[in-house]
Amino acid sequence: MAKLSIRDLDLKGKRVFVRVDYNVPLNDAGEITDDTRIRASLPTIEYALKDGARLILASHLGRPKGKANPKYSMKPAAVRLGELLGKPVEFAGDCIGAEAAQKAAALENGQVLVLENLRFHPDEEKNGPEFAQKLASLAELYVDDAFGSAHRAHASVEGITHYLQPAAAGLLMEKEVASLSRATEHPAHPYVVIVGGAKVSDKIEFLQNLAKLADTILIGGAMAYTFLKAAGIQMGKSRVEEDKLEVARDLLRQMEHQGTRLLLPTDHVVAEKLEAGAAHEVSAGSIPADKLGVDIGPATRGAYASEIAGARLIVWNGPMGVFEIPEFAEGTLAVAQAVAKATDAGAFSIVGGGDSVAAVTQAGLADKISHISTGGGASLEFLSGMKLPGVEALTEKQ
Repeated sequence: MAKLSIRDLDLKGKRVFVRVDYNVPLNDAGEITDDTRIRASLPTIEYALKDGARLILASHLGRPKGKANPKYSMKPAAVRLGELLGKPVEFAGDCIGAEAAQKAAALENGQVLVLENLRFHPDEEKNGPEFAQKLASLAELYVDDAFGSAHRAHASVEGITHYLQPAAAGLLMEKEVASLSRATEHPAHPYVVIVGGAKVSDKIEFLQNLAKLADTILIGGAMAYTFLKAAGIQMGKSRVEEDKLEVARDLLRQMEHQGTRLLLPTDHVVAEKLEAGAAHEVSAGSIPADKLGVDIGPATRGAYASEIAGARLIVWNGPMGVFEIPEFAEGTLAVAQAVAKATDAGAFSIVGGGDSVAAVTQAGLADKISHISTGGGASLEFLSGMKLPGVEALTEKQ
């Protein structure tokens, strides 16, 4: 990584502002239902504490719309972090102001303070300079370990670095950038990209960028129906982005021109309606007028698994069907198994996007994937070739 890392900093006795991603799911009782994001921050926190740092952790949670709302408090995250670290964690009832300043100043070596939700202030998302300056005044060093927020030019991500230097990457941020860079800089070949999900419009830049680098692109999910209709095949009642048919045709032409192989589903699981228990059947070629596509069919699963088996580099973003309904999840799970098997045989695999990550986790294959990205939108933008404000703001290595 060309940017400064936490490993390059002298942390002992220093107050370190660490931007973490504790945007965790909570139930109605305000209890955390999945602490994966908190666990993902532990390597950076433990590294800093071992070096004698005084840590000030800040994150957003949910969408409180710039107002204090107890429903979105960081307090449960602070409590859970203390349990995971096995030591007390201080909490400040605001991220700026007298209490935050006093508690930050009182920290001793090896102590941790969690600030209240950054988005309780509208200037966090507006990247307000005065707010960024107040955050910066709490610390002497800045570390960004929230890759999931790196695509947002917010005050705690980008603005703060104008007032607090050096700005370094945490271990999670460093791992994300290093792993995703393998897909964009001097990638290994054969290189297979698997793209699914509902909309072509969400992944135009992603497809355009990786089509220049990959050998083969496999398409599934509802977006496949837009491509198939653009190629003149009837898709029945399937979800098609009618206003993106010309975009799909352009992408098909681009890939043909560049010599990138593009595989589209040759058969489909189809249903009369989109609900659990709906009778479904397999259709090859066109989808009947009264049916809609809900998953890739068995022949497509086999063809995609064969392509994945020969890869040395695999990037997967998006499910192959309506993954939330178990009857329509077989294509996604088959791809998850194929990616895990190829990884076992020596390929480097990257999985990003909520449903793809959920699929490998549900299949019990998460530990068989080389890199599971913690940032949905951020990883998509990074792989699309976009500059991420949170990465660009970090100090360059000398």
